[in-house]
Amino acid sequence: MIIEQLYTGCLAQGAYYIESEGEAAVIDPLRETAPYLKKAERNGARIKYVFETHFHADFVSGHIDLAKKTGATIVYGPNAQTRFEAHHARNGEVFTLGKITIKALHTPGHTPESTTYLLIDETGKNHAIFTGDTLFIGDVGRPDLAIKGNLTEQDLAGMLYDSLHTQIMPLEDDVIVYPAHGAGSACGKNMSKETTDTLGNQKRFNYALRVQSKEDFVKAVLDGLTKAPAYFAENARLNKEGYDAIDDVMERGAHALSPDEFEDAVNETGALVLDVRDAKEFAEGFIPNSINIGLHGQFAPWVGALISDLKQPIALVTPVGLEEETVLRLARVGYDHSIGYLKGGFASWTRVGKEVDTIASVSAEEFADQYTQGTVVDVRRSDEFAVEHVEGANNVPLDSLNDHMAAIDKNRPVFIHCAGGYRSMVAASILKARGFDNLINVEGGMGAIKNTPAHRSVGAISSAH
Repeated sequence: MIIEQLYTGCLAQGAYYIESEGEAAVIDPLRETAPYLKKAERNGARIKYVFETHFHADFVSGHIDLAKKTGATIVYGPNAQTRFEAHHARNGEVFTLGKITIKALHTPGHTPESTTYLLIDETGKNHAIFTGDTLFIGDVGRPDLAIKGNLTEQDLAGMLYDSLHTQIMPLEDDVIVYPAHGAGSACGKNMSKETTDTLGNQKRFNYALRVQSKEDFVKAVLDGLTKAPAYFAENARLNKEGYDAIDDVMERGAHALSPDEFEDAVNETGALVLDVRDAKEFAEGFIPNSINIGLHGQFAPWVGALISDLKQPIALVTPVGLEEETVLRLARVGYDHSIGYLKGGFASWTRVGKEVDTIASVSAEEFADQYTQGTVVDVRRSDEFAVEHVEGANNVPLDSLNDHMAAIDKNRPVFIHCAGGYRSMVAASILKARGFDNLINVEGGMGAIKNTPAHRSVGAISSAH
């Protein structure tokens, strides 16, 4: 028996490859099919099933393409309504995979169709559960993403309590928990950095499993939930209804454009220029009106939070060699309309003398001397701001920047910072594209401000004070 977790840090997402006696299954696959096909081919195995724990909202799953390429059966739990061929498992239904079996346990709560898959080994022992967004390490799935009709988040939270207490918690303590997400995902609020654990440990340490009454559970899981990213609903729709084949998306997006062709294509299509280089590189020179969302951060979730239209044409500026990876990572969250990339990267743009823009940056020490001369905009989350912030700073969380831009004074210098510098450059690029010319990025963000001897002079304070 083989169980392999394929964890993708950008999305904080775990997919699973399971194999026994030449038969394989994939649980909650990402959109790219190659990793799963290569594993099966290498082992001489046939992918028999693609199990989906629920309709994912934070990424577009690879179930449809993988089933087409392998002939595998797509399996969802009860109540799942799809526009493509799939098997809708009954609660307790068992699927054979070589010498092991996989049992569907209907666990509604995160969504009505949420299903946990129990792996039973060849001796008949309960070995592992693949919990999707029902049970995380340290948390449970948020119950506010699938509200429809008369169904409220309180109703779903109550269902989740029942699912955990009737389907999962009665299982043995040594059963291994394999969740769909870890820390960094917006599908929960208190997830651990660990991506697997025993059920016994979760019974002892997971706050949601320690709560005794349903009433207290509902209050606990609904407390402190942040607004769901805007793209979640559209990703869930794509997973229910279908989407363009990933091979077609890659062919369309991985199209090299010379600087002149790139400029013409942007003008003709109204494409958004998305520059995925690191913040420091971007600040030193970029194509006017381009937006910076660095590939080496929480790239896909920030794209989803800030680009509201999944059908928006996107023209890419990437580090040389990362063009196809960028197209793929956009497709993972449903952004299928990349029109091509700048061949040779940003250097090719400057080489032919085309117009370049920049964003000024200052060190934390320089910020301490200058910040009173302008407006300070802190783009961290409100909970981060509440713990510690620069005195007099305006808190405009990055995911709400588009809604609060009018409140920022264009006539004064605007100092922008976050925790470490990634989000502040994203914000600065958006403001620059909207006509803010006097922008100054604080290098290293709050981390650097706190670590400079001058930090007391900028009024860095704790909310406890």
